[in-house]
Amino acid sequence: MALMLMGHILFLALMVSAVFTFEESVSNYSDWVTFIENVDQYEKQELEGFSAEQKLKKTILHPSLYFDSEDVQALRQKAHTSHSHLFRAIRSAVTVMLANPLYYLPPPKHVDFAAKWNEIYGNNLPPLAFYCLLCPEDKAAFDFALEYMDRMAAYKNWLVENAPGDEVPLGHSLTGFATAFDFLYNSLENERRQKYLEKIWSVSEEMYEYSKVRSWGKQLLHNHQATNMLALLIGALVAGVDRGSQANIWKHTVVDVMEKTMFLLNHIVDGSLDEGVAYGSYTAKSVTQYVFLAQRHFGINNLENNWLKMHFWFYYATLLPGFQRTVGVADSNYNWFYGPESQLVFLDKFIMKNGAANWLAQQIRKHRPKDGPMVPSTAQRWSTLHTEFIWYAAEIAPQPPPDYGTAKMHVFPNWGVVTYGAGLPNSQTNTFVSFKSGKLGGRAVYDIVHFQPYAWIDGWRSFNPGHEHPDQNSFTFAPNGQVFVSEALYGPKLSHLNNVLVFAPSPTSQCNQPWEGQLGECAQWLKWIGDEVGDSTGEIITASQAGDMMFVSGEAVSAYTSAMKLKSVYRILLLLNSQTLLVVDHIEKEEDSPVNSVSAFFHNLDIDFKYIPYKFKNKYNGAMMDVWDAHYKMFWFDHHGSSPVARIQEAEQAAEFKKRWTQFVNVTFPMKNTLTRIVYLFYGPYVNVSNCRLIDNAKSGFQISLSVNSTENTISVVTEYQNLKTRFNYLGFGGFAKVVQENKVTKFGLGTEFVEKGIKKNRVVFPFGFKVNIIAGLILGVSLVILAFQWRFYISFSKMLRWILILVVTLWLIELVDVWSMCTQPICAKWSSDMTKLEHSKGNKAKQLEGNPVVLPDVIITSLPASGAEILKQLFFNSSDFLYVRIPTPYLKIPETEFEIDSFVDPCEWKVSDVQNGHFHLIQGWLQSLVRGTKLHLQNIHLYETSRSKIAQHSAISKDKKKRSKKRESLSEQRSRARGSQDKDAEYIRELRRHLVYYPNARPVLSLSSGSWTLKLPFFQEILGPSMRALYVVRDPRAWIYSMLYKNKPSLYSLKNVPQHLAAIFKGENGKGKCSLNEGYAFEYESLRKELSNSNSNAVSVLSYLWLANTAAALRINGYLQPTNYHLVKFEDIVSFPQMTAETIFAFLGIPLPPASLNQILFATSTSLFYLPYEGEISPSSIHAWKQNMPSEEIRRIEDICCSLMDHLGYPKFIE
Repeated sequence: MALMLMGHILFLALMVSAVFTFEESVSNYSDWVTFIENVDQYEKQELEGFSAEQKLKKTILHPSLYFDSEDVQALRQKAHTSHSHLFRAIRSAVTVMLANPLYYLPPPKHVDFAAKWNEIYGNNLPPLAFYCLLCPEDKAAFDFALEYMDRMAAYKNWLVENAPGDEVPLGHSLTGFATAFDFLYNSLENERRQKYLEKIWSVSEEMYEYSKVRSWGKQLLHNHQATNMLALLIGALVAGVDRGSQANIWKHTVVDVMEKTMFLLNHIVDGSLDEGVAYGSYTAKSVTQYVFLAQRHFGINNLENNWLKMHFWFYYATLLPGFQRTVGVADSNYNWFYGPESQLVFLDKFIMKNGAANWLAQQIRKHRPKDGPMVPSTAQRWSTLHTEFIWYAAEIAPQPPPDYGTAKMHVFPNWGVVTYGAGLPNSQTNTFVSFKSGKLGGRAVYDIVHFQPYAWIDGWRSFNPGHEHPDQNSFTFAPNGQVFVSEALYGPKLSHLNNVLVFAPSPTSQCNQPWEGQLGECAQWLKWIGDEVGDSTGEIITASQAGDMMFVSGEAVSAYTSAMKLKSVYRILLLLNSQTLLVVDHIEKEEDSPVNSVSAFFHNLDIDFKYIPYKFKNKYNGAMMDVWDAHYKMFWFDHHGSSPVARIQEAEQAAEFKKRWTQFVNVTFPMKNTLTRIVYLFYGPYVNVSNCRLIDNAKSGFQISLSVNSTENTISVVTEYQNLKTRFNYLGFGGFAKVVQENKVTKFGLGTEFVEKGIKKNRVVFPFGFKVNIIAGLILGVSLVILAFQWRFYISFSKMLRWILILVVTLWLIELVDVWSMCTQPICAKWSSDMTKLEHSKGNKAKQLEGNPVVLPDVIITSLPASGAEILKQLFFNSSDFLYVRIPTPYLKIPETEFEIDSFVDPCEWKVSDVQNGHFHLIQGWLQSLVRGTKLHLQNIHLYETSRSKIAQHSAISKDKKKRSKKRESLSEQRSRARGSQDKDAEYIRELRRHLVYYPNARPVLSLSSGSWTLKLPFFQEILGPSMRALYVVRDPRAWIYSMLYKNKPSLYSLKNVPQHLAAIFKGENGKGKCSLNEGYAFEYESLRKELSNSNSNAVSVLSYLWLANTAAALRINGYLQPTNYHLVKFEDIVSFPQMTAETIFAFLGIPLPPASLNQILFATSTSLFYLPYEGEISPSSIHAWKQNMPSEEIRRIEDICCSLMDHLGYPKFIE
């Protein structure tokens, strides 16, 4: 990648090394691009290169920062037309400033200016100056601006005395002052120009010197660095217009750091920032301004950066109903520090261009609160009005995102945050839930630090996650938009302020002894460098939505010190409906763990609505919040049925430059055994909860019966979440939870099934109630007859009463026996100790009655070579559920049999009859061993004894290549290369073995590199049975042929010796080669055989007929397989629609898509940082490179040959 810096006499060459992948590695970043140390080397040019013609063009020096002088008139016109709403906001801000000069003008004395945090003065200056530019007739505003700038220019420095090591206020002042100078330049007399320019120059030089020694000069992706580097850039751009080369050095410094920032941001696939929405808006303000200025002044284009493409969701999917409040993850206030309207209009104009960001900016501005704690700070509320005005594209009509109006779940897989119900109006039915369980710094930064793919990253010293909180497994809940459980926002880094668990006693407790929470706590900033803290992680295990329900869970054990000897801290959230949230904590500890107590916290910041004690059904303790007579309730109990009384407390915590009040419910449970489960239920005023009880408490999972609005819900959750076999056994599918409601079963991650209500087989003709009525009637009738004829039978009254009593007792005994034998109601369970067991056994058997039998998936991936099937590795590696295995490798080779598998392709289909007739029995045994006994198969591979022969076999694959290498290499070099290859191949097998040690029930995923296997899936099906899950990857023939012929030099067509392979497959009887052994020749290959015999054929036509023959044969043969065993995947769908395609694939496997796998496939397809062998970088644009680079006559030739099958697969003809 080369970045050309043109203008201001600057030429920048940003050097990036070649990119490669380690296909053998199992680590998350094994396939990453390598970005070398030379990223900060730029070639400088002197002033002499600036031609006289360029000088003439630049007769007017300012404004030039965001626009030129010729653009001013157009801006003034927009202020009264398309941008009038923004102009009104700017004018209103200036009016407020003018009305209160004592507050908004910088103080006359420097000591007063430096006595407090003073970013307000730099922030408010640009919108003031921009207003003066738009309204030159307003002399009062202009005089106010001059007085403003005169005072700032007169100060000896712009630092804050009580923050001597923090240059952020200096950065704000420099940005504001230099921007205002650029806007007002033509209205200033020469003396002021020189005075202001000298001040900008001296402060920029000061900022540059600080950048060499301060941490913000080295710590990437931090708000301080972005703020201060932008200030230095703006100072350099403004002061450097008519100054020497010193300003160029400042520009070099900024571009070096900010391009590294943009490069790292591109790894963040979800558009998030780890510092949270508040500080994220702070950083994004500077990033968007840098991107604009770098393109305008240097020609550096970052508009294809994937982080920018996804950044909209960071604002939209974090908004609580009503568009006023956001998720409070990390140090936060109630919403944004800066903007976010400016950032949003930037995204719509330059990135999205669909109106969604303009619409969101419109909603946020419309719903801005006028008072209360969510009102923007006076120091920040106007600071981005000028950029919002400049970037706003009125021609892009505001319109909400697709599916707006319905509650949706959104997953931030890098950030580790899940939200539900974001970006909706405030109404009774709109509920918001959030959950956080992520890695320190976010997944991308965490993995960069730990896997060290870039030499210029110095571990955690290159980052600063100090604004993060110890908040893994934290959550919030706002039924009806009313916040019931919230974050504690900006404050000291204490676990109990973040709705997470703390434990006692802990041998390493540092504060709140003997209690200890998560790693890094107990200070004003998160301590990210220290014992174990740098390895602190949470992980979202699963997140699924099913209609109005959502299930999400997270594991946070790695966020706690190992000294407490915890094995699992697993939290489950189930949103049952818009009013009801079930939370369960599953905690496991070692036998010798010192911990014997666990404490949970739930916060709320709304001072008007306070928690009070509450008791559910006089059984479970809880708390309640009364919101204008609407009761929001919670209660809790553990697996023993105990429900301790909570402590309801209030506290004030230091926050920003003030104190923030919070209240919390604190409940403590004993941990007597190694396993503890705690159930919490939160619900709003519009539901009636009548029952909640634990009906199964097995080691692998639990079941809860919850009655809401007279409907019983049976909730089943697996807590051995890393064991795929356990999940299948407990739930009947590969997910993590299910809910049974009357006649429907919701399997989270797969969908909802409707089932018929069971009919009792032992129905009786006369119901019990009818029998009781008949017997009672008969007794009464007989009694009346006896009473009427007493005189006739000479029966005494006392004797008659005795007989009646005997009859009544008999009736009661009959009724008791009948009830005992036939009652199935819950009350009867108290009479029979067997009833609970019966109920549980019914629950276990139920899963066998729901759909298909329980079958663990064995995954087979097959395709033509160069079809991109290797990208599916990103879905399966580093997973507790799967073991991704490439076939063949030097140690995992196809056994030699009567049929030699061609490494490229062959026309032979293998059938079910081949298995039944005993054909290819060696391959049958090898496949059974690899799939059914994967661990034993890998253990039986001898890595050292036969290493020499295996390396020799591997090197003999291409004799010509070996001969050429002998001419170039010495004997010692050949031996060294062989040893390196041997080590790499052996290490791959060791990695597979280690994976199975950690995850012994992981299912094999066999990625078969030869196209020969595409016609042999029925053979696999017969061997593996119903467990086979075959993924057949197909690719657009034009893209496939382009990859074969043009992507590499020499071409893949030559490297793989395709002509020789194709010639060999037709040798033999009737041109059918070895296929005649089992009469399995695919007739579709006849067209290819004829083409090969055609003297006028060329590579394009041969490959076209090959794609047509193999794909048509594969579709025909595999079409007979059941949909549960075979799934076709288009490579283009994986790259262009990665999340939807990945979800479809995992649904085919019967497993919800894990957020970690989603992150990996998004990284591979969206960042242009992932490279496939022989293919290069992968992105939605790169896979269509054939449209620009392939000769049109070749495209037409391919389409003429393959058109019928292309239409069938949905590949349209190319129209230039």
